[in-house]
Amino acid sequence: MKHQTREQLLAVAQVEQDLQPASMSRKQRLERWAELLEQIPQQLLSTIFETEYRPVEVRAMLRSDNSPISVAFADTTLRSAGLQSDTYGEAKRFFELSDAQLHEVICYCHFGTTVSAATAARTIRSTLTE
Repeated sequence: MKHQTREQLLAVAQVEQDLQPASMSRKQRLERWAELLEQIPQQLLSTIFETEYRPVEVRAMLRSDNSPISVAFADTTLRSAGLQSDTYGEAKRFFELSDAQLHEVICYCHFGTTVSAATAARTIRSTLTE
Protein backbone atom coordinates (compact mmCIF):
# COMPACT_ATOMS: atom_id res chain seq x y z
CA MET A 1 0.00 0.00 0.00
CA LYS A 2 1.37 3.38 -0.98
CA HIS A 3 0.93 6.28 1.42
CA GLN A 4 -0.66 9.34 -0.17
CA THR A 5 -1.39 12.74 1.26
CA ARG A 6 -4.91 14.12 1.38
CA GLU A 7 -4.01 16.50 -1.43
CA GLN A 8 -2.84 13.60 -3.63
CA LEU A 9 -6.07 11.73 -2.95
CA LEU A 10 -8.15 14.79 -3.81
CA ALA A 11 -6.56 14.78 -7.27
CA VAL A 12 -7.92 11.29 -8.03
CA ALA A 13 -10.93 10.85 -5.77
CA GLN A 14 -13.68 12.70 -4.02
CA VAL A 15 -12.86 12.68 -0.33
CA GLU A 16 -15.76 13.18 2.04
CA GLN A 17 -15.42 13.59 5.74
CA ASP A 18 -18.44 12.44 7.68
CA LEU A 19 -18.06 13.53 11.26
CA GLN A 20 -21.62 12.69 12.27
CA PRO A 21 -22.31 9.18 13.56
CA ALA A 22 -24.30 7.07 11.14
CA SER A 23 -27.93 7.12 12.15
CA MET A 24 -29.38 3.71 12.97
CA SER A 25 -32.60 2.92 14.78
CA ARG A 26 -32.58 0.69 17.84
CA LYS A 27 -33.99 -2.13 15.73
CA GLN A 28 -31.26 -1.69 13.09
CA ARG A 29 -28.52 -1.69 15.75
CA LEU A 30 -29.86 -4.87 17.36
CA GLU A 31 -30.32 -6.58 14.00
CA ARG A 32 -26.77 -5.68 12.98
CA TRP A 33 -25.43 -7.13 16.25
CA ALA A 34 -27.40 -10.34 15.76
CA GLU A 35 -26.22 -10.62 12.13
CA LEU A 36 -22.58 -10.28 13.19
CA LEU A 37 -23.02 -13.10 15.68
CA GLU A 38 -24.87 -15.24 13.13
CA GLN A 39 -21.84 -15.00 10.84
CA ILE A 40 -19.84 -16.95 13.46
CA PRO A 41 -22.53 -19.25 14.92
CA GLN A 42 -20.25 -21.91 16.40
CA GLN A 43 -17.81 -19.48 18.03
CA LEU A 44 -17.84 -19.63 21.82
CA LEU A 45 -17.88 -16.19 23.39
CA SER A 46 -17.09 -15.15 26.94
CA THR A 47 -19.85 -14.29 29.37
CA ILE A 48 -19.69 -11.82 32.25
CA PHE A 49 -19.93 -13.17 35.78
CA GLU A 50 -22.94 -12.27 37.97
CA THR A 51 -23.99 -9.04 36.30
CA GLU A 52 -27.17 -8.89 38.36
CA TYR A 53 -25.31 -8.74 41.68
CA ARG A 54 -22.93 -5.89 40.87
CA PRO A 55 -23.55 -2.30 41.94
CA VAL A 56 -24.75 -0.16 39.02
CA GLU A 57 -21.44 1.74 38.72
CA VAL A 58 -19.40 -1.46 38.69
CA ARG A 59 -21.80 -3.24 36.33
CA ALA A 60 -21.50 -0.43 33.79
CA MET A 61 -17.72 -0.97 33.56
CA LEU A 62 -17.83 -4.76 33.25
CA ARG A 63 -16.36 -6.23 30.09
CA SER A 64 -14.80 -9.41 28.81
CA ASP A 65 -12.49 -10.11 25.91
CA ASN A 66 -14.17 -12.11 23.16
CA SER A 67 -17.70 -11.45 24.42
CA PRO A 68 -20.84 -10.85 22.37
CA ILE A 69 -20.38 -7.16 23.16
CA SER A 70 -16.79 -7.18 21.87
CA VAL A 71 -18.06 -8.69 18.60
CA ALA A 72 -20.35 -5.67 18.25
CA PHE A 73 -17.55 -3.25 19.14
CA ALA A 74 -15.24 -4.76 16.52
CA ASP A 75 -17.75 -3.76 13.83
CA THR A 76 -16.99 -0.46 12.12
CA THR A 77 -20.66 0.10 11.25
CA LEU A 78 -21.75 -0.04 14.88
CA ARG A 79 -18.79 2.06 16.00
CA SER A 80 -19.59 4.70 13.40
CA ALA A 81 -23.19 4.66 14.67
CA GLY A 82 -21.92 5.56 18.13
CA LEU A 83 -20.87 2.39 19.99
CA GLN A 84 -17.99 3.67 22.11
CA SER A 85 -16.64 0.61 23.93
CA ASP A 86 -17.28 -3.04 24.72
CA THR A 87 -18.47 -2.50 28.28
CA TYR A 88 -21.77 -3.67 29.71
CA GLY A 89 -22.90 -0.10 30.35
CA GLU A 90 -22.10 1.05 26.83
CA ALA A 91 -23.93 -1.92 25.31
CA LYS A 92 -26.92 -1.16 27.52
CA ARG A 93 -26.91 2.50 26.42
CA PHE A 94 -26.19 1.99 22.72
CA PHE A 95 -28.58 -0.90 22.13
CA GLU A 96 -31.21 0.61 24.46
CA LEU A 97 -31.53 -2.55 26.52
CA SER A 98 -32.72 -2.96 30.08
CA ASP A 99 -30.48 -4.69 32.60
CA ALA A 100 -32.79 -7.71 32.40
CA GLN A 101 -32.48 -7.87 28.60
CA LEU A 102 -28.70 -7.51 28.53
CA HIS A 103 -28.39 -9.97 31.42
CA GLU A 104 -30.14 -12.58 29.24
CA VAL A 105 -27.53 -12.09 26.48
CA ILE A 106 -24.31 -11.89 28.46
CA CYS A 107 -24.56 -13.30 31.99
CA TYR A 108 -22.62 -16.31 33.22
CA CYS A 109 -25.62 -17.61 35.17
CA HIS A 110 -27.44 -18.53 31.95
CA PHE A 111 -24.62 -20.15 29.99
CA GLY A 112 -21.56 -20.74 32.15
CA THR A 113 -18.25 -19.28 31.06
CA THR A 114 -19.11 -19.24 27.34
CA VAL A 115 -22.10 -18.80 25.07
CA SER A 116 -22.25 -19.67 21.39
CA ALA A 117 -22.59 -16.74 19.04
CA ALA A 118 -25.76 -18.34 17.61
CA THR A 119 -27.39 -18.47 21.05
CA ALA A 120 -26.44 -14.86 21.79
CA ALA A 121 -27.90 -13.82 18.42
CA ARG A 122 -31.19 -15.60 19.16
CA THR A 123 -31.39 -13.90 22.54
CA ILE A 124 -30.73 -10.49 20.97
CA ARG A 125 -33.39 -11.10 18.33
CA SER A 126 -35.89 -11.96 21.06
CA THR A 127 -35.54 -8.42 22.42
CA LEU A 128 -36.89 -7.08 19.12
CA THR A 129 -40.33 -8.46 19.96
CA GLU A 130 -40.45 -7.13 23.50
